[in-house]
Amino acid sequence: MKHPKNDFNDLANKKIENKPVPFSLRLSFDERGILEHDAAGKALGAYIRDRLFGDDVTPRTVRGKAPVKDHAALGRVLGALGASRLSANLNQLAKAVNTGSLPVTPETEEDLRRACAAVIAMREDILNALGRDSNRSPKP
Repeated sequence: MKHPKNDFNDLANKKIENKPVPFSLRLSFDERGILEHDAAGKALGAYIRDRLFGDDVTPRTVRGKAPVKDHAALGRVLGALGASRLSANLNQLAKAVNTGSLPVTPETEEDLRRACAAVIAMREDILNALGRDSNRSPKP
């Protein structure tokens, strides 16, 4: 299939540097069951590599399965989002701004400041829950 800018077949067949070609191994149901039992919850590929290479196995970089560091902070954010009408209110504000019908009163300004403070607090809680520094300035 040709595209004006790319030949998708050429892109698909292009080898990715620094990535080994996958290896496939067919097992019977019984063989796989034995391996899964012996792996005892460990990833099957990692278990097989450990068995094959022993102490000579190349260590792999591991990503955490659960990036959440603080479940309580994340719960606070989700609770605040569920209890608020923040998305509906922001949508109404955006519509009013786009139509030019938003009156700028001290009450409106205070409401906007409170909404901004709530969003900032939620952002800090989310970053803390993910184990990130909330004091760093966001990247553009």
